[in-house]
Amino acid sequence: MLEFQNVSYQYPSEDFDIIDHLSFAVEPGSFHCIIGISGCGKSTIFRMTNGLLKPKAGTILVEGKSIVGRKHYCGYMPQKDLLFPWRTVGENVALPLEIQGELTRAERRDRAEAALADVGLAGCGSKMPDELSGGMRQRAAFARTMLTGCDLLLLDEPFSALDFLTRISMQEWLLDQWQRHKRTILFITHDVEEALFLSSSVLVVERTPIRELAEIPVPASFPRDRSCLKLPEMVELKEHLIDLLRKQVTP
Repeated sequence: MLEFQNVSYQYPSEDFDIIDHLSFAVEPGSFHCIIGISGCGKSTIFRMTNGLLKPKAGTILVEGKSIVGRKHYCGYMPQKDLLFPWRTVGENVALPLEIQGELTRAERRDRAEAALADVGLAGCGSKMPDELSGGMRQRAAFARTMLTGCDLLLLDEPFSALDFLTRISMQEWLLDQWQRHKRTILFITHDVEEALFLSSSVLVVERTPIRELAEIPVPASFPRDRSCLKLPEMVELKEHLIDLLRKQVTP
Protein backbone atom coordinates (compact mmCIF):
# COMPACT_ATOMS: atom_id res chain seq x y z
CA MET A 1 0.00 0.00 0.00
CA LEU A 2 2.66 2.53 1.10
CA GLU A 3 6.38 2.16 0.49
CA PHE A 4 9.34 4.45 1.12
CA GLN A 5 12.44 3.64 -0.93
CA ASN A 6 15.63 5.34 0.35
CA VAL A 7 13.77 8.59 1.07
CA SER A 8 15.61 11.62 2.47
CA TYR A 9 14.47 15.10 3.49
CA GLN A 10 16.28 18.19 4.77
CA TYR A 11 14.54 21.30 6.05
CA PRO A 12 16.04 24.50 4.55
CA SER A 13 16.87 25.83 8.02
CA GLU A 14 18.79 22.69 9.04
CA ASP A 15 22.24 21.43 8.06
CA PHE A 16 21.33 17.72 8.21
CA ASP A 17 18.75 15.35 6.74
CA ILE A 18 16.00 14.71 9.29
CA ILE A 19 14.96 11.74 7.13
CA ASP A 20 18.03 9.89 5.86
CA HIS A 21 17.58 7.13 3.25
CA LEU A 22 14.51 5.75 5.00
CA SER A 23 12.90 2.59 3.63
CA PHE A 24 9.79 0.88 4.99
CA ALA A 25 6.54 -0.61 3.73
CA VAL A 26 2.97 -0.78 5.04
CA GLU A 27 0.60 -3.56 3.95
CA PRO A 28 -2.96 -2.87 2.73
CA GLY A 29 -5.63 -2.90 5.43
CA SER A 30 -3.15 -2.66 8.31
CA PHE A 31 -3.18 -0.26 11.27
CA HIS A 32 0.23 1.05 12.34
CA CYS A 33 1.00 3.65 14.99
CA ILE A 34 4.19 5.70 14.76
CA ILE A 35 5.72 6.82 18.06
CA GLY A 36 8.76 8.94 18.85
CA ILE A 37 9.73 12.01 20.83
CA SER A 38 8.58 15.48 19.76
CA GLY A 39 10.47 16.92 16.82
CA CYS A 40 11.99 13.62 15.73
CA GLY A 41 10.47 13.74 12.22
CA LYS A 42 7.24 11.72 12.49
CA SER A 43 5.05 14.39 10.91
CA THR A 44 7.67 14.96 8.21
CA ILE A 45 6.99 11.40 7.04
CA PHE A 46 3.30 12.27 6.71
CA ARG A 47 3.94 15.58 4.94
CA MET A 48 6.08 13.84 2.35
CA THR A 49 3.50 11.09 1.92
CA ASN A 50 0.67 13.54 1.27
CA GLY A 51 2.80 15.70 -1.02
CA LEU A 52 3.12 18.77 1.20
CA LEU A 53 6.89 18.26 1.26
CA LYS A 54 9.05 17.05 -1.62
CA PRO A 55 11.72 14.47 -0.72
CA LYS A 56 15.34 15.42 -1.25
CA ALA A 57 15.96 11.92 -2.58
CA GLY A 58 14.23 8.57 -2.93
CA THR A 59 10.80 7.39 -4.03
CA ILE A 60 7.43 7.16 -2.27
CA LEU A 61 4.97 4.63 -3.67
CA VAL A 62 1.27 4.18 -2.97
CA GLU A 63 -0.30 1.04 -4.43
CA GLY A 64 2.93 0.45 -6.32
CA LYS A 65 2.96 3.81 -8.11
CA SER A 66 5.00 6.94 -7.42
CA ILE A 67 3.02 9.74 -5.78
CA VAL A 68 4.68 12.38 -7.99
CA GLY A 69 1.99 14.24 -9.92
CA ARG A 70 -0.85 12.23 -8.35
CA LYS A 71 -3.94 13.43 -6.50
CA HIS A 72 -6.52 11.76 -4.26
CA TYR A 73 -4.29 8.85 -3.21
CA CYS A 74 -4.40 9.44 0.57
CA GLY A 75 -6.56 11.09 3.19
CA TYR A 76 -4.95 13.27 5.86
CA MET A 77 -6.38 14.19 9.26
CA PRO A 78 -4.26 16.58 11.36
CA GLN A 79 -4.31 17.15 15.10
CA LYS A 80 -6.89 19.93 14.84
CA ASP A 81 -10.20 19.18 13.13
CA LEU A 82 -9.86 22.27 10.86
CA LEU A 83 -13.61 22.49 10.24
CA PHE A 84 -14.38 25.81 8.55
CA PRO A 85 -16.51 27.80 11.03
CA TRP A 86 -18.56 29.51 8.28
CA ARG A 87 -19.68 26.21 6.72
CA THR A 88 -22.17 23.76 8.17
CA VAL A 89 -20.90 20.41 9.39
CA GLY A 90 -22.37 18.75 6.31
CA GLU A 91 -20.69 21.25 3.99
CA ASN A 92 -17.37 20.67 5.77
CA VAL A 93 -17.67 16.90 5.42
CA ALA A 94 -18.59 17.19 1.73
CA LEU A 95 -15.54 19.35 0.95
CA PRO A 96 -13.45 16.52 -0.64
CA LEU A 97 -16.35 15.75 -2.99
CA GLU A 98 -16.71 19.43 -3.83
CA ILE A 99 -13.00 19.66 -4.68
CA GLN A 100 -13.21 16.57 -6.88
CA GLY A 101 -16.09 18.23 -8.74
CA GLU A 102 -17.74 15.04 -9.96
CA LEU A 103 -21.06 15.19 -8.08
CA THR A 104 -23.99 17.58 -7.94
CA ARG A 105 -24.69 19.60 -4.80
CA ALA A 106 -27.57 17.25 -3.91
CA GLU A 107 -25.39 14.17 -4.40
CA ARG A 108 -22.66 15.68 -2.23
CA ARG A 109 -25.19 16.46 0.49
CA ASP A 110 -26.53 12.89 0.43
CA ARG A 111 -23.03 11.41 0.62
CA ALA A 112 -22.11 13.73 3.50
CA GLU A 113 -25.27 12.84 5.42
CA ALA A 114 -24.55 9.13 4.97
CA ALA A 115 -20.94 9.62 6.13
CA LEU A 116 -22.09 11.54 9.20
CA ALA A 117 -24.59 8.81 10.06
CA ASP A 118 -21.80 6.25 9.70
CA VAL A 119 -19.76 8.01 12.41
CA GLY A 120 -22.71 8.47 14.76
CA LEU A 121 -23.58 12.05 13.77
CA ALA A 122 -26.89 11.53 11.97
CA GLY A 123 -28.86 14.77 11.84
CA CYS A 124 -25.83 16.98 12.53
CA GLY A 125 -25.23 18.08 8.95
CA SER A 126 -27.11 21.36 9.33
CA LYS A 127 -25.32 22.33 12.55
CA MET A 128 -22.36 24.68 12.68
CA PRO A 129 -19.01 23.35 13.97
CA ASP A 130 -19.17 25.36 17.20
CA GLU A 131 -22.36 23.49 18.12
CA LEU A 132 -20.46 20.19 18.37
CA SER A 133 -18.32 18.84 21.20
CA GLY A 134 -14.62 18.12 20.65
CA GLY A 135 -15.23 14.42 20.09
CA MET A 136 -18.08 15.10 17.67
CA ARG A 137 -15.91 17.54 15.70
CA GLN A 138 -13.19 14.88 15.38
CA ARG A 139 -15.77 12.38 14.14
CA ALA A 140 -16.90 14.90 11.55
CA ALA A 141 -13.29 15.46 10.51
CA PHE A 142 -12.83 11.69 10.16
CA ALA A 143 -15.98 11.45 8.03
CA ARG A 144 -14.53 14.16 5.79
CA THR A 145 -11.27 12.20 5.53
CA MET A 146 -13.19 9.03 4.62
CA LEU A 147 -15.00 10.88 1.82
CA THR A 148 -11.70 11.43 0.05
CA GLY A 149 -12.32 7.85 -1.08
CA CYS A 150 -8.70 6.94 -0.37
CA ASP A 151 -7.65 3.58 1.01
CA LEU A 152 -4.65 5.14 2.78
CA LEU A 153 -5.43 7.37 5.78
CA LEU A 154 -2.82 9.44 7.64
CA LEU A 155 -4.00 10.45 11.12
CA ASP A 156 -1.63 12.87 12.88
CA GLU A 157 -2.37 12.88 16.64
CA PRO A 158 -6.11 13.37 16.02
CA PHE A 159 -7.14 12.76 19.66
CA SER A 160 -4.36 14.56 21.52
CA ALA A 161 -6.45 17.65 22.34
CA LEU A 162 -9.38 15.68 23.78
CA ASP A 163 -10.06 15.02 27.45
CA PHE A 164 -9.17 11.58 28.82
CA LEU A 165 -12.60 9.92 28.70
CA THR A 166 -13.46 11.35 25.27
CA ARG A 167 -10.10 10.17 23.99
CA ILE A 168 -10.74 6.60 25.18
CA SER A 169 -14.17 6.66 23.56
CA MET A 170 -12.70 7.91 20.28
CA GLN A 171 -10.01 5.22 20.30
CA GLU A 172 -12.66 2.52 20.65
CA TRP A 173 -14.77 4.17 17.97
CA LEU A 174 -11.82 4.41 15.56
CA LEU A 175 -10.99 0.72 15.96
CA ASP A 176 -14.60 -0.11 15.12
CA GLN A 177 -14.43 2.10 12.02
CA TRP A 178 -11.18 0.48 10.89
CA GLN A 179 -12.49 -3.05 11.35
CA ARG A 180 -15.63 -2.18 9.38
CA HIS A 181 -13.98 -0.36 6.47
CA LYS A 182 -10.49 -1.95 6.43
CA ARG A 183 -8.70 1.16 5.23
CA THR A 184 -4.94 1.31 5.71
CA ILE A 185 -4.20 3.60 8.66
CA LEU A 186 -0.98 5.25 9.80
CA PHE A 187 -1.53 6.99 13.14
CA ILE A 188 0.99 9.28 14.87
CA THR A 189 0.81 9.46 18.66
CA HIS A 190 2.95 10.29 21.69
CA ASP A 191 0.82 8.01 23.87
CA VAL A 192 2.36 4.53 24.13
CA GLU A 193 -0.83 3.00 25.55
CA GLU A 194 -2.87 4.48 22.69
CA ALA A 195 -0.42 2.99 20.19
CA LEU A 196 -0.69 -0.45 21.79
CA PHE A 197 -4.48 -0.39 21.94
CA LEU A 198 -5.01 0.71 18.35
CA SER A 199 -2.37 -0.89 16.19
CA SER A 200 -1.39 -4.26 14.83
CA SER A 201 2.24 -3.16 15.11
CA VAL A 202 4.05 -0.08 16.37
CA LEU A 203 6.65 1.74 14.27
CA VAL A 204 9.22 3.32 16.57
CA VAL A 205 11.46 6.27 15.72
CA GLU A 206 14.50 5.44 17.84
CA ARG A 207 16.75 8.28 16.72
CA THR A 208 17.07 11.33 14.49
CA PRO A 209 17.96 11.44 11.63
CA ILE A 210 15.39 8.73 10.87
CA ARG A 211 17.13 5.95 8.98
CA GLU A 212 14.71 3.19 9.93
CA LEU A 213 11.45 2.54 11.74
CA ALA A 214 11.66 -0.33 14.20
CA GLU A 215 8.50 -2.42 13.70
CA ILE A 216 7.25 -4.12 16.86
CA PRO A 217 4.16 -6.39 16.61
CA VAL A 218 1.43 -5.89 19.21
CA PRO A 219 0.63 -9.20 20.97
CA ALA A 220 -3.17 -8.83 20.99
CA SER A 221 -5.69 -10.01 18.40
CA PHE A 222 -8.64 -8.15 16.88
CA PRO A 223 -11.35 -7.43 17.80
CA ARG A 224 -10.02 -6.17 21.11
CA ASP A 225 -11.14 -4.10 24.07
CA ARG A 226 -9.21 -2.17 26.69
CA SER A 227 -8.81 -5.23 28.90
CA CYS A 228 -6.06 -6.37 26.51
CA LEU A 229 -3.83 -3.62 27.93
CA LYS A 230 -3.68 -5.57 31.21
CA LEU A 231 -2.22 -8.68 29.60
CA PRO A 232 1.30 -9.38 30.96
CA GLU A 233 2.83 -9.31 27.49
CA MET A 234 1.18 -5.94 26.76
CA VAL A 235 2.39 -4.46 30.05
CA GLU A 236 5.89 -5.72 29.29
CA LEU A 237 5.82 -4.25 25.78
CA LYS A 238 4.56 -0.91 27.11
CA GLU A 239 7.54 -0.67 29.46
CA HIS A 240 9.89 -1.66 26.64
CA LEU A 241 8.54 1.08 24.37
CA ILE A 242 8.76 3.67 27.14
CA ASP A 243 12.39 2.68 27.71
CA LEU A 244 13.13 3.11 23.98
CA LEU A 245 11.65 6.60 24.03
CA ARG A 246 13.33 7.53 27.31
CA LYS A 247 16.75 6.74 25.82
CA GLN A 248 16.17 9.50 23.26
CA VAL A 249 15.82 12.21 25.90
CA THR A 250 18.36 10.95 28.44
CA PRO A 251 21.68 12.86 28.20
